[in-house]
Amino acid sequence: MTEKAYEVLKTYFGYNEFRSGQKELIDHLLHGKDCLGIMPTGAGKSICYQVPAVLSKGITLVISPLISLMKDQVFALLEAGIPAAYINSSLTPAQQVKVIENAGQNRYKLIYVAPERLELDLFRDFAASADISFISVDEAHCVSQWGQDFRPGYLKIAQFIRALPQRPVVGAFTATATTEVKQDIVSLLELKEPFVMTTGFDRKNLYFEVQKPVDKFTALERFLERNQNKTGIVYCTTRKVVEDVCERLILQGYSATRYHAGLSDKERRLNQEDFQFDRVRIMVATNAFGMGIDKSNIAYVLHFNMPKNIESYYQEAGRAGRDGEPAQCILLYSKQDVSTNLFLIEKDKENEELDPVTRREVLAKDRERLQQMNFYCTTTDCLRAHILRYFGEESPDFCGNCANCNGRSEDVDITVDTQKILSCIVRAQERFGMLTIIDILRGSKNEKIKSNRLDQLSTYGIMETESKEYIRQVIEFLLVQAYIQTTSDGYQVLKIRPKAFAVLRGQQKVSMRVMRQDSEKLSRGASGLDIDQELFRRLKELRAKIAKVQSVPAFVIFTDASLKEMCAKLPQNMKAFLEISGVGQTKADRYGERFMKLIRAYCQSAAETEL
Repeated sequence: MTEKAYEVLKTYFGYNEFRSGQKELIDHLLHGKDCLGIMPTGAGKSICYQVPAVLSKGITLVISPLISLMKDQVFALLEAGIPAAYINSSLTPAQQVKVIENAGQNRYKLIYVAPERLELDLFRDFAASADISFISVDEAHCVSQWGQDFRPGYLKIAQFIRALPQRPVVGAFTATATTEVKQDIVSLLELKEPFVMTTGFDRKNLYFEVQKPVDKFTALERFLERNQNKTGIVYCTTRKVVEDVCERLILQGYSATRYHAGLSDKERRLNQEDFQFDRVRIMVATNAFGMGIDKSNIAYVLHFNMPKNIESYYQEAGRAGRDGEPAQCILLYSKQDVSTNLFLIEKDKENEELDPVTRREVLAKDRERLQQMNFYCTTTDCLRAHILRYFGEESPDFCGNCANCNGRSEDVDITVDTQKILSCIVRAQERFGMLTIIDILRGSKNEKIKSNRLDQLSTYGIMETESKEYIRQVIEFLLVQAYIQTTSDGYQVLKIRPKAFAVLRGQQKVSMRVMRQDSEKLSRGASGLDIDQELFRRLKELRAKIAKVQSVPAFVIFTDASLKEMCAKLPQNMKAFLEISGVGQTKADRYGERFMKLIRAYCQSAAETEL
């Protein structure tokens, strides 16, 4: 790692040290080696390509799928003193031509571009003559049909790079990627012997909880009452639910707005800006909102409905707590969510251009991911561990910062019930799904049981005193623990796995953690700093005034974390001000005196009050 990289980090971004993984990735990129960086949301992926971009002689292209991400990052770079621009559909043709003309005159260090722009003749002509030294592919999982956000335009990136007169260094970055998706990224982007860095998926400041309320809107209101004056996102599966929830919140007096693909481009843009600029506190949205949103003060993400897969859930939940402060990730679960998502998967038209065989494989994979998401919502084990293990990362069984770990629980021996369930699956010749197995065990008299003569099995009715919910919970636990599996052909037939035979023979016991009834517990955490709330309020007001004049989101000026550090350290000269995390030289020159003037006046007023 060169000294110049640290100098760029401090001068432009205001940080003294690189976060985990950043230094290694930047070092390899600066030495001309392709890289794949897998870092959770909020871990600082953008620094990994922005620092090399500043130090590179030529232009850096950042290929991004989202207009919102481009705008936010270009705003932030300009504020930091780094020349940057974006090219996407939000610009008029004349504006796009102007950006390309400026780029041809080397006026930018970074240009953000949507993958679809790479195919345009105007852009290809520019690229053929430009000095492009580095290409960064953001949200790189979009290249994989096995990823949760497959985008066909990403498949053209490798072709674009091959057509350049000289191949630049290529870096690919994403927040979530299974082993299969990692392999696709390397292969489809044609990365050359890349250095791969996975920093770990754990976000320790995030608190996870799954609730199963009778009435979701009542649960949402209770949550918002406890979190007044905080900024957050409420995710809903469908446009209709977004409309309903947002309207009800506004009628209840909450500061809320909405975002989904059914709104006009203008309304989506205005609503997003209201949220970004802190004019409203709550964004109610479908998953059309948020990927790449660089808003640091989101204190919670509440999922009104269960998402289709853990990849999407963790990425969306990860938009909370980007400033490192404690934040809450709450999911309101119901069985109806499973049916709704299954319907959406079956009717998905995104992959219609795939050949029939591949499309069936993708569909089966989507069903499997939905099942894993359902397991997360119903598990009684540590929620954090469940997520991390899904991504192939080892994790302790207890995290201390999720509802399952903080609630009272106990391990219950379910060996006998497990044997009954496994025996039933075997005696039914592994031909039926979960609902039918439950019906057999409970002694149901429905027509399917009778017509298939399943009431003749020795396991018929042997769990008639147990509830459907309990048997379902045990079956889902056995699926997660790999005692049984389901087929992937759409029928979800239960099958025995080798691990189960030791249990059937009485050679192994099985225990499951069961939650006792408990009151809700939420992580309240603290930043560890002694914060004067009145000074914090005044600093936020000053920041808001500057942001309004500059027409940028407030966090682009300084994040809440930086303001809180100012409250704790009370910097009153430029040297002390530059020691605040997130304060670079450019921002200190632009805004430092105004913030220090406020701090000096506040400290003097406090001293006079004490006298």
